Amino acid sequence: MGEGSTGDAGGGKGTGLGEAGAGRMGAAAALLAGSVLLSRCVGYLREIALAAKVGVGSETDAYYTAFMLPDLLNYLLAGGALAIAFIPLYNRVRNRGGDAAAAQLFESVLGTVGAITLVATAALWLYADTLVGWGFPKFDPETRALTVRLTRIVLPAQIFFLTGGLLRAVLMAHGRFVAQALAPLIYNGAVIAGGLVTGTVEGFAWGVLAGALLGSWLLPLIELSRYRRIRVRVAPFGADFRAYLVLALPLMLGVSLTTVDEWYDKIFGATLAAGTVAQLSFARKLMMAPVAVVGQAVGAAALPTLARLHAAGHQDELARTLLRTLQATTSLAVLGAAACWVFAQPLVEVVYRYGAFGADAAERVAALLAVMAFAIPGWVTQQVAVRAFYAREEMWRPMLLGTGIALVAIPLYYVFAKRFDAEGLAAAGALAISVNALLTLVWARLRHGAPALGPFFGTTLRALVIALAAAAAGGLVASHGAGRVGALRDLALGATCFGAVAGFGVYVFGDTVMRDTLRRVGRKLSARWPGRSTAPK
Repeated sequence: MGEGSTGDAGGGKGTGLGEAGAGRMGAAAALLAGSVLLSRCVGYLREIALAAKVGVGSETDAYYTAFMLPDLLNYLLAGGALAIAFIPLYNRVRNRGGDAAAAQLFESVLGTVGAITLVATAALWLYADTLVGWGFPKFDPETRALTVRLTRIVLPAQIFFLTGGLLRAVLMAHGRFVAQALAPLIYNGAVIAGGLVTGTVEGFAWGVLAGALLGSWLLPLIELSRYRRIRVRVAPFGADFRAYLVLALPLMLGVSLTTVDEWYDKIFGATLAAGTVAQLSFARKLMMAPVAVVGQAVGAAALPTLARLHAAGHQDELARTLLRTLQATTSLAVLGAAACWVFAQPLVEVVYRYGAFGADAAERVAALLAVMAFAIPGWVTQQVAVRAFYAREEMWRPMLLGTGIALVAIPLYYVFAKRFDAEGLAAAGALAISVNALLTLVWARLRHGAPALGPFFGTTLRALVIALAAAAAGGLVASHGAGRVGALRDLALGATCFGAVAGFGVYVFGDTVMRDTLRRVGRKLSARWPGRSTAPK
């Protein structure tokens, strides 16, 4: 690659790639949060199209289950955590050896991961029929055959997800988040297009493959190519790939509830009535909106900053940044959970009630969403808290904790599914992820002396009181009207009342972090309001 100056230990000269300091974390988080919010909106259009065209039944079960093997491959190759494993190592190599050393690391990891993914994808494609039969023996022959066919369509997308993830990780390490922000929008748009053009689940599956190619791989490839030549080296036994493997191996070998919770829903849900997997998946999409907008976006933006603070030895600043980030995100998560719980029915009516998605399906999905809402604070807290370890390149400790909890939770999911049906699976997930987040916080405190738990729990308690008051007020003004018009009215009136009470509560009873967060959110919304100036002050 054309890496420019190699003598600068800071690593920023000659590459054309800007450097993101701690002061840019808020801007990056805002960009990613806005992207995630927009992507979630487009994603809901995708789910609406799927619900309207296919409905809730065995075909939709097959579609969601078809992602099981691809997700497993992605997880085994640490695909969902590529940035987590790669960015701290990339920063360290770049600080010590300059741009040339970082470039060599990048091309070795990119080429080797790409080669491994190609081989693994081919193997899973060939044995998809057998593996689907083992994993979902309760499926009837038609559903099983459709699952295998869809699996073979979406499997190659992992090649683009995994290699594209490395391309975006390098861009983020240099403070460039545009490709990361646009990738999910292009992906969701392609899925929608595939489904609407064909009107079949296969069309949605082909859209997945096209979206992975265009959004997750081609977009960051073009962006990174503007600044450097991109080469690949397949060197599985080289020092660079071994260094990456040391960090990524815990993420490959271990399991985490943030990943396997969805797997458990599919595995145990497939043993229940037809359509259960689809119902759980539709509810999960709505539950994950605040998780993605708050937890995942902020966590992705925070990791490069926290990693740089650790690499520079600024442990006190790292602790302060982590604590304030946890306080802000968890308080927002508690408010989001209360809103999802109290407005579950109208949310489902407005988002999904089209075409083949009928009233019975809406009622079942709303009931599941109301239970899943209690998982939102745990999800968001976990997304940020685990960065306390990742920023320090400590992958084994959260892996061991997450694996232990995920394994211990299996009987919980099994028993709850047998006794309480799909609602039991949703409740098991909420309980397990909440325990996981709490133990992650406690271990981070014991291990690193941060974050300070007293201020964190104080903020969380204040947010809980405010959220309960806002939910009560929002629920009281909702008229529980019938149909989509009634649901829209309930959302408009209820959300307005909820927001007013929540805002007043934060202003009067919130602590400094909560009020600062409210002001920042207000400024962002105000700057985007039509007619308002967005020029820097």
